[in-house]
Amino acid sequence: MTQHPVRFGLLGSGRIGQVHAASMAANPSAELAWVADPFINGARDLASRFGGRATENAHEVLASGEVDAILIASPTPTHVELIEAAVDRGLPVLCEKPIDLDLARVDDLRPKVRASGVPVALGFNRRFDPAFAEARGRVQAGEIGALEQLSIISRDPAAPPADYIAVSGGIFRDMTIHDFDMARFFVGDVVEVTAVGARLFDAGAKAYGDFDTAVTTLRSADGAVVTITNSRHSAIGYDQRIEAFGALGSLNVGNAPSSLVQHSDTVRVGAQSPHPAFFLERYTEAYALELAEFLRLVRGEPSTSPTFEDGRAALVLADAAQRSAEEGVAVSVALA
Repeated sequence: MTQHPVRFGLLGSGRIGQVHAASMAANPSAELAWVADPFINGARDLASRFGGRATENAHEVLASGEVDAILIASPTPTHVELIEAAVDRGLPVLCEKPIDLDLARVDDLRPKVRASGVPVALGFNRRFDPAFAEARGRVQAGEIGALEQLSIISRDPAAPPADYIAVSGGIFRDMTIHDFDMARFFVGDVVEVTAVGARLFDAGAKAYGDFDTAVTTLRSADGAVVTITNSRHSAIGYDQRIEAFGALGSLNVGNAPSSLVQHSDTVRVGAQSPHPAFFLERYTEAYALELAEFLRLVRGEPSTSPTFEDGRAALVLADAAQRSAEEGVAVSVALA
């Protein structure tokens, strides 16, 4: 029996919405049916490129009866309302991170999501990066023994505009939240968070009380130690690395090359181009695999899509890191 494509309502036509629209177009099991954005020209552009109808009103999409699932790629303050509206209509949701900047709002929605039985997945796409997923699978297989240390390096090529910093929720909720999820992906529950933040170079961070540099240490329930190193700038490009260490060895995931060509001459040997310039380039494949996994969830098949609870847990860790960096204390956390 032929399986019909899952019809998506895409809420948000910005840069991440464009990535998801392209992933839908490339996946024969997905169809872009509607695009909603108050900036209607963006919605119309995506609809003209990838199909579907455009509207300024997300609730028109939800009420249309013409979609099987919702993908939320709109600004963070809209996420809770849109998740709730989709759940009320029984529509599975894939929502970009974070669920919200305010944990209280997330917890207010939590009982409804739990009771509804409607699938709600969070956009922690790095879980689906083939290299990271392989390393995690090999850790789980016991290849390096029990995981003792996990080191995550995550540096952006350049700081975002100051007006973005002002509404982002800060480096821990905006940037490190992906690394918090990756830490939990490898080590499971985290029970303690210690973070140090600095304002070394970015005027936006200084103006709005954010950090442009941070180091966070997590302790898992099993005793493993995770170190996350963040910076809002990196002269070598988008710097994304992981090392998993245990008694039997280590597994290392290096930066993805932007070119396999090396240049050697009288003053350098094996010189390469900088790493990819931004996350959209580095994680293109991960976004496509994330969508494929969500499609399994929509169809009621076994799926490893990150859940609403995963999104909540990452926000709990982000809040704990913010408090630790501001107050200079270790913060105990309970994720249940």
